[in-house]
Amino acid sequence: MVYEINITSLDETNQLANNLAKLLEPQDTITLEGDLGAGKTTFTQALAKGLDIKRTVNSPTFTIIKQYQGRLPFNHLDVYRLAESDEDLGWDEIFYGEGVSVVEWAHLIDEYLPDERLEIEIKRIDENNRKFILKPIGRRYEELCKELLK
Repeated sequence: MVYEINITSLDETNQLANNLAKLLEPQDTITLEGDLGAGKTTFTQALAKGLDIKRTVNSPTFTIIKQYQGRLPFNHLDVYRLAESDEDLGWDEIFYGEGVSVVEWAHLIDEYLPDERLEIEIKRIDENNRKFILKPIGRRYEELCKELLK
């Protein structure tokens, strides 16, 4: 099942991320795909805020991973720079620890991702409009999407 959500404002993006954050549990993994400027980092920042993270969250492009503490530990990964790499950054500790992980450009490390996850693609329609395409993989994420979209 694939779910599509049309978003027409930053407020709606923030609300979607906040609602999702309330449903997250340890070891949940969310992957984000979308062109540059689609809103991956903006969505991630709103998600972090929904997890009660007080620090400023910005894209970890050069460090690859940044970790934050909120209601749950939060791992924010931007794996764009790993495109031609087979480097193991301790994927098991990242994905199977106590935290929630959000991975931007996740297709570049597909072989290391958990078998079950929530894939989100963000398509930029125009300045304010986005289409969020949610693809839950596994029963946990099917249930999460149903709850999110109630």
